[in-house]
Amino acid sequence: MNTLRSDAAVHSPGNSRLLMGTKRAVDVLLAGGFFLLLGWAFALVWIGVLLTSGKPGIYKQPRYGRDGRVFSFYKFRTMVPDADAVLERYLRGNEAARRQWEMYQKLDRDPRITRFGAVLRKYSLDELPQFWNVLKGDMSVVGPRPCMFAQKELYGVYWSSYCAVRPGITGLWQVSGRNEISYRRRAAMDADYVATLSIRQDIAILLKTFLVVAGARGSR
Repeated sequence: MNTLRSDAAVHSPGNSRLLMGTKRAVDVLLAGGFFLLLGWAFALVWIGVLLTSGKPGIYKQPRYGRDGRVFSFYKFRTMVPDADAVLERYLRGNEAARRQWEMYQKLDRDPRITRFGAVLRKYSLDELPQFWNVLKGDMSVVGPRPCMFAQKELYGVYWSSYCAVRPGITGLWQVSGRNEISYRRRAAMDADYVATLSIRQDIAILLKTFLVVAGARGSR
């Protein structure tokens, strides 16, 4: 498995054994509880994706995890099959969209997203398969969002902070404006999260996440 470990990550608060052990225990409890109590909802969304978009219902993509290790990241599929080609054509003919993509790595009007996918994204339901990533130990419930290969360079000096902890389903970025925040600012927020890592902070982020998702604020 590929590893891009940063020496700076060794001295991060994210390497406290007690803290990380407690965080992992909470992760397993929450992810296990999700599948036990809401597994039926997971199944319904999966069926909805299959009926509206066909197979595969779950999208898998390599992402960077803790210590720069690469893992398979799961989401419900919300895009058309040839999404990369569609995006390339769209950005080539739309200068404003290209600038927005370069700054945020997101688009207000994304031509790749299906109608059912837009509903899932609005309420972050496309993220539900990541609870399996949490059970596997690839991710945490709270942490920096998993970084794509093409986004690594955007982290710059903050890369060591990203590598210090497991990436999360939700995090400081999502509850602070989400897609309304530039990617560089997002990287700085990830570093702030790692520098002040605590279970209390994770609980606060989880509570704020419920409010953000309920209001569909900052999603696209």
